Amino acid sequence: MGLELRQQLKLTQQLVMTPQLQQAIKLLQLSRLELVESIQQELMENPFLEELDADVVDTAPATDNLDDYESAHNDAQSRADEDLMRTADWENYLGEFSSVTKQSLGRELEVPEEGLSFEARLTSKPTLDGHLTWQMRLSNFSDRDIAIGEVIIGNLDSRGYLQATAEEMSDQLPGVELSDIDAVVRRIQRLDPVGVAARTVQECLLVQMEVLGLDRDPTLVSIVRDHLEDLEKHRYKPLIKKFRISMDDLKEYLDLLQTLEPMPGAHFSTGEPQYVSPDVFVYKHGQDFVIVLNEDGMPRLQLNSYYVENVRAKTPVEKEYFQDKVRSAEWLMKSLYQRQRTLYKVMESIVRFQREFFEHGVTKLKPLILKEVAEDIGMHESTVSRITTSKYVATPHGIYELKFFFNSALELDDGTQVGSESVKALIKQLIGEEDSKHPLSDEQIGEVLKQKLEVNIARRTVAKYRTAMNIESSSKRKQVF
Repeated sequence: MGLELRQQLKLTQQLVMTPQLQQAIKLLQLSRLELVESIQQELMENPFLEELDADVVDTAPATDNLDDYESAHNDAQSRADEDLMRTADWENYLGEFSSVTKQSLGRELEVPEEGLSFEARLTSKPTLDGHLTWQMRLSNFSDRDIAIGEVIIGNLDSRGYLQATAEEMSDQLPGVELSDIDAVVRRIQRLDPVGVAARTVQECLLVQMEVLGLDRDPTLVSIVRDHLEDLEKHRYKPLIKKFRISMDDLKEYLDLLQTLEPMPGAHFSTGEPQYVSPDVFVYKHGQDFVIVLNEDGMPRLQLNSYYVENVRAKTPVEKEYFQDKVRSAEWLMKSLYQRQRTLYKVMESIVRFQREFFEHGVTKLKPLILKEVAEDIGMHESTVSRITTSKYVATPHGIYELKFFFNSALELDDGTQVGSESVKALIKQLIGEEDSKHPLSDEQIGEVLKQKLEVNIARRTVAKYRTAMNIESSSKRKQVF
């Protein structure tokens, strides 16, 4: 077999992800906080990029709608490159992206700087560990007891329950007897909050009953120690028969138990509330809905005129570096413009598809998929998916994630469809309005949905939606008293 070299022409097509394209795609899926952080990082690294002064931004001419801005942007792009580098200040490269001006809305969108409450200005919240340690040091705990107590406190979970045995803690305390550890545990259980460092719910409640003087009733003590599961599952008749008490007496015991705290450490939870800053505002203005992008805190960028006009490259390496940084700055500004433009168009399409939701609320939410919005605005489905990730909109009915508007469909008897979120909202409404002594079963809820929405929904589907909303079954929702 002979070997030879040959030249062959072959036509192929492939997609190349340039760094600029990767940056544009990355900006699409960033949240507002991540986007601001990314812009600040670029401002630190790129000397040809700078942020507009507040005075310049305030005096910049306003753009009332997207079309006006696009035409202005296209005119600027058509200029000569040299003239663009010298004269373009990019003051209004993002525009207002609003179908009407803010003044015509008759409302002030800016948040006052001094509007924070005193509680929001505190440096840190008290923790359960710090609260207990502070009490131990103010009490008559010896240094040895404080050392034991610190190990005990270090083994508490977020609810305030002790997650380690005395034997396990003794491994961290060489030379300490198990009886000494148990003695310190009992003393900590009497600190505030009472019942902390308990190992079980029964022990936690019994400690609180002892401190409050409720442990003198043997019936109540027996109910807590041996029959909490019966109370949870509403098995009252066996308890009445066993303790020979009336239903009214049992109700008094239940009222007493409800005054106790089964999770004493929950008030010191370290979980901080997550505050959402909407990316888009949708307002009702006359018969139309107005879309306004939230630009509060978003840096306005421009090319640094001093560097562009005065800095000259002396070597090919410097020239390449300068050109690369200028292109990077221009591409970042264009990418930000494209991101805001895409977000505006997607929100505009969602408002068209879900107009009844913006008019009447969640119960009127229609089924919607990403493909429908993508076809409506002439973009790829993946682009719509990225721009709706971690983005929130403030509507007349509350703040929702953009992904919320995309939900599956259930077929109605007349051939039309209803969104699954609308069905969930109606299920939640029915359960909220039910008689607590005669709660609706999943099958009864399905019958009501069939009457109101004319939708055939199985009992297991109702149970699935109810479980997804963390709503208990009818047997656990039933209130005997």
